[in-house]
Amino acid sequence: MALIHSTNQALLDGQLNLLDNTFGYIKSMALKAALDLRIADAIDHHGGAATLTQIVDRVTLHRSKIPSLRRLMRVLTVSGVFGVQPVEGSSELLYALTPTSRLQVGPRNLVPITTMSLSPYFVASYLELGTWFQQELPEPCIFKLAHGEPLWKLAEHDASFDALINDGMVSDTSFIMDIAIKESGGVFQGITLLIDVAGGLGAAAQVISKEFPHVEYTVLDLDHVITKAPTGTNVNYITGDMFDSIPPANAIFLKWILHD
Repeated sequence: MALIHSTNQALLDGQLNLLDNTFGYIKSMALKAALDLRIADAIDHHGGAATLTQIVDRVTLHRSKIPSLRRLMRVLTVSGVFGVQPVEGSSELLYALTPTSRLQVGPRNLVPITTMSLSPYFVASYLELGTWFQQELPEPCIFKLAHGEPLWKLAEHDASFDALINDGMVSDTSFIMDIAIKESGGVFQGITLLIDVAGGLGAAAQVISKEFPHVEYTVLDLDHVITKAPTGTNVNYITGDMFDSIPPANAIFLKWILHD
């Protein structure tokens, strides 16, 4: 005889799924805490694997929070951010970098784009999703509902937020374009004039122009972005709004743009 009636079992399963979805954000916040504490850097310092004691010695942490750090690491290992294995002859555990956490260290890490995505600016916006569904299209977007103005308007006058966006885009672009060039660089053959629409600080342009110096590369973006563009490169930067006009070229490059 079954200990739990099938109807009650279905309800319990439903409750478990509800709790799993309700507290799903804890994984994201645990990842944010790992970035804030630079746990991946601490593990990388020890060659890619470290005990909790070794991690504590490398991060800024109040000693009273060491038991809590152990629980944080449990969340991060269950979610695959870090690996874990017992240390032979010891009660300690050895935490190791995984492909996910290796993207948090090194010169082309993805910490800036992850930090941007987990920032209060973006997390708070999604709290307005239910309200957004009650509004007539096309405005306002969830970002405007949360912060009173659209994302790009805020970036125009909030230097810290603008830097958050630009740094995030540069890190993501530098990472993915290196792979894109190696795997599919042939698509740029035969192009002499390429324009990167809303190309930010030109991270993609600099990678492509280095590999294909014959291509004349132009980045189009808003004025407050272009004013921060690096100098001394063979990339041209022009101010403009892609919704108004896009200069002529052999090809148009679009990355992280279609959602706009």
